[in-house]
Amino acid sequence: MTQRGTITVERLDGPAAAQAEDAFRLVYAFVFGDAPYSETEEDVEAAFRRFRSQTRKPTFRGALARAEGGEPVGIAYGYPLRPNTGWWDQLTAPVPDDTRREDGQRTFGLMELAVRPPWRGRGIARSLHDVLLEGSVAERVILNVHPDSKAARAAYRSWGYRQVAETRPGERADLHYVMLLDLHHRTRT
Repeated sequence: MTQRGTITVERLDGPAAAQAEDAFRLVYAFVFGDAPYSETEEDVEAAFRRFRSQTRKPTFRGALARAEGGEPVGIAYGYPLRPNTGWWDQLTAPVPDDTRREDGQRTFGLMELAVRPPWRGRGIARSLHDVLLEGSVAERVILNVHPDSKAARAAYRSWGYRQVAETRPGERADLHYVMLLDLHHRTRT
């Protein structure tokens, strides 16, 4: 657990994250209900059906940021991609086989990273990211980001991520950029 000012960031395994589902849901619904995502209540419910399934993975990792008094202000979660992952199958154009290669440890899939607007610009997203990945054996991290989420894209680039592809992560989903961070050549800013 780390503290940043009056914000506490705690890493959670799957069972602990499942117990904190209401906090994860609150942040998720608040952040992804706004543009450019504009997710509906039904979208949030679908996301949390996936969340419940994801938290049962033994390799699941979550991070939860809370303000003084326990108010949830930020979330992050993900897990290493399995060898038979479908992540690479949703790309708009193929990538080299070596990029697609997964072994269950090589790539950490960052499924969500979100901070509620009143707490943005305080380094909370970076703290969530770092706490989530602390001690990971992954070589790299992969995520999808909406092209219109300019602040998120800029943050990821400043942390060393680079765009490697484009995807539509669902049948009705907008186009997203796929960004990759090589953990072996990571620079801190």
